[in-house]
Amino acid sequence: MLAENWLRSLIWTDYRLAVIFTVILPLILLLWALAQKAEAIQRLLTIYWRVSSLLAISVYLLIAAFPVGFVSGIMARILIPISLWFWVDLNEEIADRSTGALALSFNAWRWAISVYCFIGAVSTLPFLQCAISTAAIQSPLCRAFVEPPLLFKEYFHPNTSAGFLGFLGMVGLIFYVGCLVYFVFFKLGKQGRSALS
Repeated sequence: MLAENWLRSLIWTDYRLAVIFTVILPLILLLWALAQKAEAIQRLLTIYWRVSSLLAISVYLLIAAFPVGFVSGIMARILIPISLWFWVDLNEEIADRSTGALALSFNAWRWAISVYCFIGAVSTLPFLQCAISTAAIQSPLCRAFVEPPLLFKEYFHPNTSAGFLGFLGMVGLIFYVGCLVYFVFFKLGKQGRSALS
């Protein structure tokens, strides 16, 4: 019981940190970059928002207790740091602006979210057993991961069924995977590590 309460506390802390690192801070940075017309940072943050949408999809999948939500959550934590450091041209342009407060804040956030995602992905790996089946996700251990998404549902979708929200999450996941496959197999070969190609 003590271990379960401790785990539940860590899960809720993780979701609170996720709101700060993956929503609030990048939104502030994007508005700041727009105000300062910092195009490289704007471009990289636009890429970030596209990639990090997998986190939102995972929340909707977990609202309906779909086991694939565990896998997509871990994949989001892997893809986010990759998307922030992959682009050579954007990294060089941001490095040229490294004296300004915006560039310094952006790079600090980039390092912080990369560390946060790495720790989150590694610490969540043991709970991939929750992705095995719907029966596994009903265990108390796995249900603890579903509690924050259910609270999100209460706040933002109180009159919508969990099944419908899970369906939206599944549609979003299919679309996301389709876009990712298209990028990896068609666009990446042509543009390489240049985001501006």
